[in-house]
Amino acid sequence: MQVDVEFGADQPLVDAVTEQLQGAGRLGVAFSGGVDSSTLLAIAVLALGSDRVVAVLGVSPSLAATERTAAHAVASFIGAPVVEVQTHEGDRAAYRANGPDRCFHCKTELFARIDDEVAATHRLDAVAYGENADDVLRPDRPGSRAATAFRVLRPLADAGLDKAAVRRVARALELPCADKPAAPCLASRIPHFEEVTPEKLAQVEEAEQALHSLGFEDCRVRHHGDVARVELTADDLVRAVSPELRDRVQQAVRAAGFRFVAVDLAGLQSGAFTLPLVAVGRG
Repeated sequence: MQVDVEFGADQPLVDAVTEQLQGAGRLGVAFSGGVDSSTLLAIAVLALGSDRVVAVLGVSPSLAATERTAAHAVASFIGAPVVEVQTHEGDRAAYRANGPDRCFHCKTELFARIDDEVAATHRLDAVAYGENADDVLRPDRPGSRAATAFRVLRPLADAGLDKAAVRRVARALELPCADKPAAPCLASRIPHFEEVTPEKLAQVEEAEQALHSLGFEDCRVRHHGDVARVELTADDLVRAVSPELRDRVQQAVRAAGFRFVAVDLAGLQSGAFTLPLVAVGRG
C-alpha cells in the first residue's frame, strides 16, 4: 500500500479520521473486506502503524467463502494482520427470526465476541468499524445501535466521509477493493420474518457464486422458498435473458436447489426488504 498519498479535496476528511485514531492506542477494526472497512483499516495503519492495528474478521455461514478470501487479500495488501473470530449469530433466536433489526443482533454478536475473545488477547484499547456518513442517515442500519452499546468508534462517519468520499480515498490508496460492488451479508437475501438458516444461506451463496462464474459480478439472489429472485445491474438484465445465457443462468441457479428462477426487472435494490418495513414503522 502507498504510504505517501495525496488525497486532494478529501485531505481534511482523512486528517480528521487520522486525528481521531491517533489517540486510540492499539486498535481493532471490524473488517469485512468491503470498501468502507478496508479504507478505515488502511487509514488506521497509516496513522498508527501496522503493529498497532488488527483487522478482526467475523466468520459465520452468512459470510461467503469468496468474501472471506478476498478480505484476507485486501488486508495483506494494506499490511494489517487479520484475526478471525467465529461468530454464532445463528444461535440467537432474534437473529434467526429475521426481523428488520436482524443486523442489530448480528453486530451485537460480533462486538461481543471481539470483547470476549480478541480485545484482551491482542491488547486492544479500542474497536472501530466502517460506518460512513451516508449510513448514518439511513433508517435501515440497526447495527449502529450495537456499535453504540459496545462503544465502538465510527471514525469515517464522525469525520463526514460519505460513500463517494470513501471510494475516492480508496482509489487514492489503490486498494484492490476500491471499485468493489457492495456485498451485504448473505442473510440480507432472505425476506424479513422468514427464518435465517444455514441451509438457505448456503443456497444463496452457491447460486450467487454460479452467477459470478457466468460473468455477473454484481448480483443478488433473493431467497423466496422454491423461487430464486435474481437482481442484476441494468446492463446485465439484458445479458441474462439473451439466448446465449438464459438457459445457463436458469441451470446455474436451479443447481443450488431452487425450483424456479425469476429475474427482477427492477434490478439491484439496496435495502429492498428492510426499508419498506422501517418506513411503515415510522409512519
